[in-house]
Formats: sequence, C-alpha cells, structure tokens
Amino acid sequence: MTLRARRPGYAVMQECLRLQSEAPARTKAQRFWGADPVVPAARSWLKGAMGERRVAAELDRLGPAFTVLHAVPVGSGSTDIDHLVIGPTGVFSVNTKNHSGHKVFVGGGAFMVGGKKTSHMNAAQSEGRRATRLLSDAAGVPILVQPLLVVAAERITFGKKRAAVVVLTPEQVRPWIAGLERAHSDEAVRYLSMLAEDRGTWHASAVVLDDTLRLEQRFDRLLREIDDARTRRRRAALAVVLGAVTLPAAGLMALSGLATVLFGS
Repeated sequence: MTLRARRPGYAVMQECLRLQSEAPARTKAQRFWGADPVVPAARSWLKGAMGERRVAAELDRLGPAFTVLHAVPVGSGSTDIDHLVIGPTGVFSVNTKNHSGHKVFVGGGAFMVGGKKTSHMNAAQSEGRRATRLLSDAAGVPILVQPLLVVAAERITFGKKRAAVVVLTPEQVRPWIAGLERAHSDEAVRYLSMLAEDRGTWHASAVVLDDTLRLEQRFDRLLREIDDARTRRRRAALAVVLGAVTLPAAGLMALSGLATVLFGS
C-alpha cells in the first residue's frame, strides 16, 4: 500500500473519532430532538478535518501532471504533513488551518487569529525544512520542498512585512501552484512522485497498513448524524414557533423548557 491510499485528514479524523468514542452516547430523547452529536472535546478536530478535506478537493483538481498525497506520516510518531504536492512547478508541503469565522493577521513571522499569536508560521517552516531533508536524502540530490499555509478564515489581513511562508485561501492554492514557472521535468516529477509515495521516505516504519477507508466511512457516518441532528433541531424550532401561536402560555413554557434542557441556553 503506497501513500496514495491515504485520505485527507486521516490523523485528525482518527483523533476526532477517538474522542467521540470515549463520550457517553446520546439518549433516545436527545437523538429525537436533534442534540448535537459532537462532544466538545472533538469539535476542533472535526473542524480541522473538514478544513483538510476542503483543501484536498482543491488540490485534487490540479490534474494528472501533479501528484497529490494526503496525511503523509513523518518521523516515528503520528505527526503528518496535511498535503504534499509534486508537480512540474515544484514540490510543496501544504499545512491546512481552518479558522472559519475568525479574522487572521499575517506579517513577517507573525500569524495571529483573533488578535492572539499562534505558532502556525514556525510550524510550517519547520515542516518544509524537514520534508526537504527527507526527500533530498531519498533522491540523493537536493530537492526543495516549499511550505505553504492554506487558511480558511472570515478575513485575512496582510501586514507590511512579507510573510515568512506563503499564505493562501483554499480557493487560491490550486491556481497559485499551477501558475508558477516550471521547476521539474516530467521525468523528474515521475521519479519524485515514486519516492514520495513510499512511506519509507518519510516515516521510520516503512510498512504500516492503515485502514483509511473504514476510518473515512466512520467519519462520514458522524457527518450524517450531524446533518440529521441539524434537521431535527430546525423541526423542533418550528414546533416552538407554531406552539407560540396555537398553545396556551403554560404549554409554550413547557416547550421552551424542553428545548433548553436538550440544547442548552
């Protein structure tokens, strides 16, 4: 099994599902009324997985001239590169961040979310250097792996200082990569792709069979549960509105109390 079998967000989906499995199951009443199936501890992991999937969908549209790998395991533990792109315009390590609903500021080595500093810029630079070293060792010649940060956010503001790492939105990443000047011949792209698909290029454990399909099926089942719960909440909200018209005050208060118990204030 080569790394082409890895699905986007593998490690993030795995942690999300692990946290979900440790939480108590929803009661029948909670399921009926559409209580959120995602436990608080798993929400950030769910958001991260959705961000990686969104970026993967854009990268997979680069076409046959490019090889796109997802969730590339690096080192000896569970660390991975969100996406790795090998093509005629270069080799890129793509670090995905989902900050939807938040304002982001980028300038020099600074990456701030909602006014708070993050380590995103340093992490992306370190990832690029590590990937450069590992791929160069496998190829026997220096191969530059350029780090990219692909960020989903309400708004991205750039400061006067040039960002230490190229920062793009999910919609910008595909045309940006495709629009660069050629850096590698077709033969070099095929060779580098072959090396990149080999887990041994990146990870101490060269052969580990990850059942990514089954994991993705479990994650998709969770997404269906989320959609179903959202639909049920809408129906419950409609019932409360209709109740305001048709029920006496006591009945309306009972419905409002039930909604508070199930969904919170």
